[in-house]
Amino acid sequence: MRPLDPIAAVVIGMSIILAAVAFALVGDLLRNTERDPNEGRIDRATQQLAKQDAEIQDLRAELNSLKRRVTDLEGKVKELAEAPRPEPVPPSSAVSPPPGEPVSPQSFSIDQFGGIAPPEETENMTEPMQLAKKRFNERVIRPTPAVLREVLGEPRSVYSTSCQPVTNPKLLRTLESRDIGHFRLTMIRPALDSLGQIMERLRKEEPDIYAAIGTAGALCARYVRGSTKSVSSHAWGAAVDLTLKKNLDRMGDDNTQFGLVVLAEFFNDAGWYWGAGYSREDSMHFEVGEALLRKWAAEGKL
Repeated sequence: MRPLDPIAAVVIGMSIILAAVAFALVGDLLRNTERDPNEGRIDRATQQLAKQDAEIQDLRAELNSLKRRVTDLEGKVKELAEAPRPEPVPPSSAVSPPPGEPVSPQSFSIDQFGGIAPPEETENMTEPMQLAKKRFNERVIRPTPAVLREVLGEPRSVYSTSCQPVTNPKLLRTLESRDIGHFRLTMIRPALDSLGQIMERLRKEEPDIYAAIGTAGALCARYVRGSTKSVSSHAWGAAVDLTLKKNLDRMGDDNTQFGLVVLAEFFNDAGWYWGAGYSREDSMHFEVGEALLRKWAAEGKL
């Protein structure tokens, strides 16, 4: 056999390469011919629809949340509209006698519920007196106005130095007027319950002091005397002023009636704070302690 001509070999090799390239091009063309030209558009459209569906679901969730909030607001508006609105009681023009002198029911104002309200001179909310703190109120902390607001709300929107009606619907539902011993008081309901228990114990153990007890009032929505910012604890119906034999204890003289010292022990045992602990002593003043107030709130009594 004759050896292959080099030129012919080159021609044959080139032909083989060209045939392979042509075969590859034809195969690729056939594959592109089989793919749907709209497939890319469909994929993009599917992705956009999925994204829009997710956004719609988010909007629906926000709408449902807004509907719930609107329903809650409508309920609160209805509750405020249906809350009792007691008629204001004109403040009494009676003048309180000087501290230490006998008093009569005509000397005090009457609150909006018919209970006796204290005069301005019966309270001054200041820092505890160190001497009284050592002997009394050892485990009792008086609630500050901030604590009273937290637990019971704001009694009314504006105050003065005179007693005014409570207007807060939540607090109004908690207040009650009741006969306690020889007098009638308006306070928050659990405070009246506690006060009744204290008086019953006193009646059994100290009948002479029980027979001598009177009151200088309880509920009175006003500022603390001498202040235009600090609201009296009487405004929440959480404090009461007590007298012995119709005599007011002189405030701020660092002395107190013996019977009030006995009362302080009974009130401290029940979780009440004694006003002799103020830097300007106010021995006739007794108010619900902070721990007792928070306990009532936790039990759903407020």
